[in-house]
Amino acid sequence: MSTNSSRVASIAVGAVLVAAVAGTAGYWVGHTPPPSAVAERKVLYWYDPMSPEQKFTKPGKSPFMDMPLVPRYADTGAEGVKPGVQLDPVARQNLGVRLARVERTPVADQQSVTGTIGYNQRDVAVIQARAAGFVERGYGRAPGDVLAAGAPLADLLLPAWDGALAEYLGVRRLGDAALTAAARQRLRLLGLSDAAIARADANGSARATTTITTPIGGALQTLDVRPGMAVAAGQTLAQVNGLGRVWLDAAVPEAMVSRIAVGQHARAELTAYPGVPVTGRIAAILPAAQPDSRTLTVRIDLPNPGGRLRPGMFARVMLGGSEQSALTVPSEAVIRTGTRTLVIVAGEHGSYRPAEVRVGREAGGRTVIEAGLAEGEQVVASGQFLLDSEASLRGLDVRQIAAKPPAAAALPLTHARIEAVDATSVTLSHDAIPALAWPAMTMAFKLASPDQGKGLHPGDEVMFSFDQKPDGPVIYAITPMGAAK
Repeated sequence: MSTNSSRVASIAVGAVLVAAVAGTAGYWVGHTPPPSAVAERKVLYWYDPMSPEQKFTKPGKSPFMDMPLVPRYADTGAEGVKPGVQLDPVARQNLGVRLARVERTPVADQQSVTGTIGYNQRDVAVIQARAAGFVERGYGRAPGDVLAAGAPLADLLLPAWDGALAEYLGVRRLGDAALTAAARQRLRLLGLSDAAIARADANGSARATTTITTPIGGALQTLDVRPGMAVAAGQTLAQVNGLGRVWLDAAVPEAMVSRIAVGQHARAELTAYPGVPVTGRIAAILPAAQPDSRTLTVRIDLPNPGGRLRPGMFARVMLGGSEQSALTVPSEAVIRTGTRTLVIVAGEHGSYRPAEVRVGREAGGRTVIEAGLAEGEQVVASGQFLLDSEASLRGLDVRQIAAKPPAAAALPLTHARIEAVDATSVTLSHDAIPALAWPAMTMAFKLASPDQGKGLHPGDEVMFSFDQKPDGPVIYAITPMGAAK
């Protein structure tokens, strides 16, 4: 849309407001009052209603249109301050203007995302051949089987072990204890177990047939042995994934990642088991973002009693969960222009003025205000677009965000035990915090700087204080108990 078209559209919207106000309250924007009224009112400047951003110091004809300039009066505010848009109660009611108060309300720091169950790649056993040989017997296993620890996979005949066992038995018959011990140690270095050596001692046989078993219980991922085949030393025969714990990889939008930390609790509910939530902890936030969906993968470690959670299952994940207190307004009161975010603030005597704000997350139909408003102010929650258009037509300045917002008050020192710590956050099991009506619990806190985490280790007893920021608690000070004393 061209600039002229935009201006015409803005003027048309403003005209709707002017006509509505004029029909209900007798108020006209740009209407020149009688001479007696002009004498009693201070003129700030003159302007052309078709180009309100241009100001003139004296009356006359507009250089843009064949029409007289219109005075702007100092009806409200101090000298030099542009008045806001004025509405009396009747006009406000007819325009449907509804006000809402800026309040400090609890905001649940909870995010719902989706994820998929996968194998725990830290619980993997790779089974290899200790020496070259042949597969004498298989046990009918196949990939996908769930096996207990110690389950047999195949019997291997290893000729290299035959020769070493024969030498060992010959040395043992000589009765030289030192030579026997050296031969036994050689068998161990070749990979024979003490049980296999004991069987050779008992049987007096040098035939080295060994049974390959699974060192852990879990799902058999690969099996590369079949009866009659030859195997080489170091060849991978099988791979087993444990199922005692599984990973849940959740796709989290980039905008939410700043509110997530390793060690935080997470709750998952699977489609296969509705109404039966599973709780775990965030084990890692993977470093790479997905370019197609602009999400990061958050890995959650979940217990898997009975093996109910199977890789590939779909789950809905709730991250966070604690409630934070923050300044909020109804989300419908926020005007997003693309370059900045505004609200219409209600002043005294029916005046309204746009104000720039910095917003945070949305929850429950309310938006967190990080800067630009104070608790107790009133904003327009309905009809704000008409007022914003009228303010633009009148060339009103937007109230800017304060350059330096007031610092949040640090809460009193609290005792806690460190559960986990990294460069950006620390997970604490803290005592009750009466100032916030928080019970004793375990949760993650952001660190104001990476230096705060230096020298801290899981298990340390600390005293800490934090600021309650709109995007979550931030550690203000943290000191080990010994140093605090």
